[in-house]
Amino acid sequence: MASFTGNSIKDVYKDILHTSNSNSGLSTTIKQITCGDGDTTALYLSQRNLKVQPSADTTTNTVIYDADGNALVTVDSTNDLVKAGIGQHTINTQYAHFGAGSSNTIWAGASSGTHYAVPFNSIQPSTLVSGGTGTDPATSFTIATTADDMVGVLWYLCDNITIDRIVWFAGGNAASSDTLRAHLMSYTIDIGGSASGGDLSSGAVLAYSSDISNLGYEQSYYNQMTISTADVNAGKAIMFFFRADSVNSDFTINATIKYHLR
Repeated sequence: MASFTGNSIKDVYKDILHTSNSNSGLSTTIKQITCGDGDTTALYLSQRNLKVQPSADTTTNTVIYDADGNALVTVDSTNDLVKAGIGQHTINTQYAHFGAGSSNTIWAGASSGTHYAVPFNSIQPSTLVSGGTGTDPATSFTIATTADDMVGVLWYLCDNITIDRIVWFAGGNAASSDTLRAHLMSYTIDIGGSASGGDLSSGAVLAYSSDISNLGYEQSYYNQMTISTADVNAGKAIMFFFRADSVNSDFTINATIKYHLR
């Protein structure tokens, strides 16, 4: 119906939106907008506020489109996300990086089949931090004389995050073949400032890679990791581990973690 012209109230009252406020109109108290027959909407209004609260969660709770029908802003109340842009990316998406160069002296002490913590951002420790030779990296670390090296491989979380994607590249500096793999781990870290400051416990695998068969320095290798636990809480420390079964090369590692705050 284009307008109410020529129609009786009884024929249009269900299509009229209003506030149930004893004919006082809008006030400073927020009120839910209802239809003429009492059906409720997700919209609440006052002279000072606007609120949208659905009766049930959906992945497209609120959507703003451009003139061509492309979604620009989407509120996903099912997953508690807000997405924006043509690509509909979570608006608080961020990236973290781990990496080490093949020329770095830390590789000088590398041993076959050992998990090694890759430096965080541009920090380059002087000595490798070993995560052992198990199927997965070690689940705890006690600092003895390597506090400077441990600090260089940690990503400390200030907020709760959800990991969306992890990709990494590896390249060797020798022609010999090798088998490569990686893990992303989370830990509880002691921040009490005592003699156990920086010690790690309660290690858990967040993500892991399939084995990469490295055929030498003729090409680099790409892997998207399988995420086993996406949500990580504030106060945890995250470490990225790399392992080569034979260590026939020194390797350059470049890892990117895509995540969003939650």
